Amino acid sequence: MTKAVRLINAGARFICTNPDETGPSAEGPLPATGAVAALITKATGKKPYFAGKPNPLMMRTGLNAIGAHSESSAMIGDRMDTDVLAGLEAGMQTFLVLTGLTSVADTEKYPYRPTKTVDSIADLVDLV
Repeated sequence: MTKAVRLINAGARFICTNPDETGPSAEGPLPATGAVAALITKATGKKPYFAGKPNPLMMRTGLNAIGAHSESSAMIGDRMDTDVLAGLEAGMQTFLVLTGLTSVADTEKYPYRPTKTVDSIADLVDLV
């Protein structure tokens, strides 16, 4: 992190994959990219550009790369703030799986909703 702070202060671009503050593990939540980015932001006073989810540019680039269209694609994820938001902003159906850190009660905190909420990705097999 020290090297990142010095490079950014010297003019390097501050780019991160996603703003996820935590990620799931067998022992419970652990720090993720967003938490590391927050430390670097505090040390540099500079905010990162998030190139990955929920940036719709990432979703559109991915769809274009595989020749797909948002109308016939879906986003499946376990986070409202990145996965579901990314899918919605790219115009896709969204499926929230409850195998990560998000619970059904957590969805009430957001002004948007997934197309469908399921317990696990196994519940979506019949849709494919």
